[in-house]
Amino acid sequence: MNKEINEKIIQVCDEKIAKKGENVGLSFYAFFKNKNDNAALLMEVVTWWIEKHQLDHFEKAVKIKQIIEESK
Repeated sequence: MNKEINEKIIQVCDEKIAKKGENVGLSFYAFFKNKNDNAALLMEVVTWWIEKHQLDHFEKAVKIKQIIEESK
């Protein structure tokens, strides 16, 4: 995934963790607006989430953040 979406994912994870604690879970939809204005990017993230990492629909934000940071 590109640098911009990686940074967005980390930002969203940090915000959710700060608000709700380290047990907060989120889905890949958390990184997008309610309006789907970039289907290609959404599909890229879905592919990364489901096919590459075989993650469940909801995962802990700390886990997602760790995966992104380790891939840098």
